[in-house]
Amino acid sequence: MIVLISKRQTVAWLSPFLVLVLLFFLVPLLYMLITSFQNSDGFTLAQYQSVLTNDYILQGFKNSITLSVISAVIALIVTLFSVYAIMRFSQPVREKILILTNLTSNFSGIPLAFAFIVLLGNSGLFTLLFDKWGISALSSFSLYSWGGLLLIYIYFQLPLALMLLYPIYDGIQQQWKEAAALLGASTWQFWMKIGIPIMLPGIVGTFSVLFANAMGAYASAYALTSSNYNLVAIRIGSLIKGDIFAQPELASAIAVILAVTMVTAMLLSEWSISKTRRKL
Repeated sequence: MIVLISKRQTVAWLSPFLVLVLLFFLVPLLYMLITSFQNSDGFTLAQYQSVLTNDYILQGFKNSITLSVISAVIALIVTLFSVYAIMRFSQPVREKILILTNLTSNFSGIPLAFAFIVLLGNSGLFTLLFDKWGISALSSFSLYSWGGLLLIYIYFQLPLALMLLYPIYDGIQQQWKEAAALLGASTWQFWMKIGIPIMLPGIVGTFSVLFANAMGAYASAYALTSSNYNLVAIRIGSLIKGDIFAQPELASAIAVILAVTMVTAMLLSEWSISKTRRKL
């Protein structure tokens, strides 16, 4: 039986979604944009001038971009090999691994930071065990430093990267490998000439998602280092809540520039993906 849906019914079904997008995306976005051009005297560009001339804020952008890029690259490399290994298991085992990965991807924010503090903090479980056993592997490691932040960022990037890369690997058909083998190609040649070029657009897209995910992370970094490490997300939070004086206008300007940075990364990713696909 063919069911004909009128335009009025379509609009009625989409209305809740449109209202949700309007209230929780467009309205906050417009408010943030308008606020970034305001101060007590009215319209001004002073907030953006402050952002672009303040060395401390620029350092926050540098730290966030560096941390995001490195964590995304490491997570991507680890996941590429991990998914390749997972694909060698049977389908039921793969499904169980994906379920576990999906559950792990929801473990982030303050609970994740607390878990790492319990395990690797100054009085953490592994720290005390290593000291008791005379192992000095953690003697020079501080969870509350850049290295600790990088470790946490990599941890919450891995499940997301695996969930995004698994369908890409799954798209590599067995018939292609068999055809390449019949033509005399080795496994290495297959991946270099066929597998990786086909997967490259998806890998680039995954990297852009991981980069954006890390740039917007706040709760884990704040719970671990408070305001001791200069990141853009932490600076925005500090300006809104007002450690000394609240400056929501400056926070909005930083958030707008952060959004522009993330959108630029996504656009570069789309350009790279389209260019790669044209070559294929």
